[in-house]
Amino acid sequence: MITVNEGIQAKSQNLGVQILKNRANNAYVLSMLEKLGRLPHDFDGSWLLNFLDNESSTIRFLAVKNLGKLKNDDFLVFLTQVAKNDPDTNVRREAVSAIGRMRKPDTKKILFSKLKDNDPKVVCQAIRGLLVFKGEIDVDKKLSSLITHENEMVQQVIRKEYFINTKKEKAQEHTDSYDYLKNVVVNGDTIETMKLLKDESIHLTFTSPPYYNARDYSIYPSYKAYLEFLRDVFQEVFRITKEGRFLLLNTSPVIVPRVSRSHSSKRYPIPFDIHHYLIEMGWEFIDDIIWEKPEASVKNRVGGFQQHRKPLGYKPNPVTEYVMVYRKATEKLLDWNIHQYDNEIINASKVDDDFETTNIWKIDPCFDKVHSAVFPVELCKKVIEYYSYKGDLVFDPFGGSGTVGKTAKMLGRYFFITEKDKKYFSYIKEKITMELDDIIQPRFLTLNAFKEELK
Repeated sequence: MITVNEGIQAKSQNLGVQILKNRANNAYVLSMLEKLGRLPHDFDGSWLLNFLDNESSTIRFLAVKNLGKLKNDDFLVFLTQVAKNDPDTNVRREAVSAIGRMRKPDTKKILFSKLKDNDPKVVCQAIRGLLVFKGEIDVDKKLSSLITHENEMVQQVIRKEYFINTKKEKAQEHTDSYDYLKNVVVNGDTIETMKLLKDESIHLTFTSPPYYNARDYSIYPSYKAYLEFLRDVFQEVFRITKEGRFLLLNTSPVIVPRVSRSHSSKRYPIPFDIHHYLIEMGWEFIDDIIWEKPEASVKNRVGGFQQHRKPLGYKPNPVTEYVMVYRKATEKLLDWNIHQYDNEIINASKVDDDFETTNIWKIDPCFDKVHSAVFPVELCKKVIEYYSYKGDLVFDPFGGSGTVGKTAKMLGRYFFITEKDKKYFSYIKEKITMELDDIIQPRFLTLNAFKEELK
């Protein structure tokens, strides 16, 4: 009578013989290896060793992957050779993964050696295998030393495992916000105002900073001073943003007009120059969204070229602005942020079917008699719906005409806005009060009044 194990062995051997007979047919071998799926513990995978030197890296990869499913010590020496010598980094990484899945103390030395691999993905796979033994002195010493590894991905893994206290106390729940910030507009310097806020107070920031010396409300002594001002603003925004939440920054290159016909105008690449400051302070770059406007709505720069068509004189009409998406650095996955909300809020906040599927958003600009650079409501609506939940607190440090606040409230979120210019502060008050007259009125405070409320 044949036992179950004997039957499995016979079936696996027969399968192996069949595949080996056709080993010259790479397409057939590839198809069969992909179809193996989950393998029983007693599956005889010794025939897979014949494919570890196949000319196809994909076949070598699948052979290693299937050997790894078996967690068999008999294959350790072969997997070690693959991890050491295979020229394809994906095959090496899969071999390291297979060794790590064995969870055997005698694999530590092999995994230690792979911490020096020239591919950081292989190094991270070796780290993953070694973390099974976290708490053992030799493992902790080896892994914690990788905090100085030249690759940022390796550093991130080690920092999370050895250098971050994930159990720190929070002042409030992730989904909550302070009542004194809800639906408030402060007339005051944004940095000075933000310094009064507690850490991790807001869920989302969406703003467009003042253009460098291109509008009457934004005069700075130098471009360097302008960038450093923005750096200081977004450093404070980083501090008051909740863990893993988003900053969306609407900017575009700006042209400062020439002094005279004997001088040239100057174009400043604001979104590209501010980017490295944001990365250095801990924001992680997520996406670049392109806001595309109709050509008829922008200043005509190509007119001169249309006349003469001379090379070097080409200047296209700027019909785009950037909406740069950043996330506050965290070791937690995005799912963690989502899972902080109950199902009722998650379902109520789901985006309708007409969401944008690409990073090109075609939206008409908005023109205003009082403010010369106004957010379109449609742009605000998309950003707030895509990057926040109902009940979240949305912040705009450069309030302008207050469109972010008005739209946030319309979408069931709270808003907090700062605006230094008294004229625009009054305009926000007039506009929001008028357009939201059927709900609880927001509060409009001077900076001193806001300070008094915090005492």
